[in-house]
Amino acid sequence: MVNVVDNNLYNNELADLISSITSKNRIIMASNRGPVEFQVNQEGNLQARRGSGAIVTAFSQLLQEFEFSWVANAMGDGDRRALDAFENRAIPSPLPSQKGHVRFVVTPRRTYHKFYNIICNPLLWFLQHNMWSSPYTPNVDSTVTDAWTNGYVMVNEAIAASVLDEIKLDSNGNSKENIVIVQDYHMYLVSEIVRKNSPDSFIYHYVHIPWPDVRSWQLIPEFMRESIFRSLCSNDLVGFQSERDVYNFLDSCRTFIKDAVINYDDKSVKTNKHVTFAKVYPLSINLNEVRNIAKAPRATEFSEKISGYLRDHNIVRVDRTEPNKNITRGFRAYGKMLERHPELRERVVFLAFLVPSRTHVKQYERYQDEINNIVDNINKTYGNPEWVPIRVFSENNYAQAMAGLKVYDTLLVNPLVDGTNLVTKEGPVVNDKNGVIVLSETSSTFDELQDGVLSVSPADIEGTEQALYRSVTMSLSERQDRSKALLDIIEKNDVDAWLRIQFTDIKNIFDR
Repeated sequence: MVNVVDNNLYNNELADLISSITSKNRIIMASNRGPVEFQVNQEGNLQARRGSGAIVTAFSQLLQEFEFSWVANAMGDGDRRALDAFENRAIPSPLPSQKGHVRFVVTPRRTYHKFYNIICNPLLWFLQHNMWSSPYTPNVDSTVTDAWTNGYVMVNEAIAASVLDEIKLDSNGNSKENIVIVQDYHMYLVSEIVRKNSPDSFIYHYVHIPWPDVRSWQLIPEFMRESIFRSLCSNDLVGFQSERDVYNFLDSCRTFIKDAVINYDDKSVKTNKHVTFAKVYPLSINLNEVRNIAKAPRATEFSEKISGYLRDHNIVRVDRTEPNKNITRGFRAYGKMLERHPELRERVVFLAFLVPSRTHVKQYERYQDEINNIVDNINKTYGNPEWVPIRVFSENNYAQAMAGLKVYDTLLVNPLVDGTNLVTKEGPVVNDKNGVIVLSETSSTFDELQDGVLSVSPADIEGTEQALYRSVTMSLSERQDRSKALLDIIEKNDVDAWLRIQFTDIKNIFDR
């Protein structure tokens, strides 16, 4: 279970903690996407905006107050033009909400394609989400092995080289030591390269997605997994989303690294006299930012737009259209409820806010077709001219999704497995209706939120149907109790708590 801590002290204590660390150390981040991205407007000029992604959002408060160096891949022509304008040097953030600078890394487009579209997605992403089953199993053929060597390895080397350039640049005439924070599955090989060339740096790798068991990792060639595990064991600290992920990591290190000494008590791996600690840091949200977005005019506008679709009971889901999100089983369970309980027809509606994801990957295209087919089938079977059982909003529209989260009576989150899941935390924070969450036991947030949710096994359509029906017929007093329990947990474990726990561990390990 994740510890629940008092958050009242966090704002001041967090600022003091980061100040004490940055007074002696430089913080260098490395991730696929950076904290700022540049786009070319219609007039041909560069415009900067805050980068997308949960990690940039999570660090947004610290970026306003403390100097960070951030190394990231250039995402498009705007980033490349900005890099050219600064003659391939670090770019000071043009945003008033960010201090520090970003150092963009440019690799050939073909190299980045192999890195991202063949290795990162789908190979690593599918493997780590336990999605290697027909029809989603990538074959490790010559195309994949080439993409590993001439894509994934090359991009990781380029990122690591830029991190080392940043270390060298900042080290000139400066006595501060370096804290390098590497993000997610795109960057598994960075840490070992940095360690070999900057042995005194503190290196921390944070993993956003699940960490599967030993047998899952045995699906890929030994040279791939050994490179991944050896590099991760070059870190001083590795962060995961759940206890299950930590123990899977330790078991895998014991299996794949012959000289590793595993300590399950302090959750550490010792290799060649170097100790790597594995800790749980489930990503959380900025409460004020989420609430402000939900109250903003754009969200209010969308609230008015969807108000005409609402019924006595509103079931909502907010997901990317990824196979691990288990969207089709959720719809099947809903259809089963309509079949068994005709008295609910026209009194209930399912609003699905689905963000198209990786539409260029054929597995995702097939999954989108599956979603469309089952929605059409349920609407044709049970709907009528006055009532559409399932309304799908298919676009990347955060404000609109917030509008949906405000009005749910039931929020269905039933992934087969997931890593970072913020919807389960955003929902209770903005919801106005004492909404109930139906949540998979395999979700990354289940351990943290289980006392306030209705739990389901993600493959159990019958059980999910029963949980949906229970949520529809639940008494107001039980709804209020569950809603309050969730809100209490989330407020005590917000993004400040998440940051404070990590940086406390970084400081304690660094000071050993």
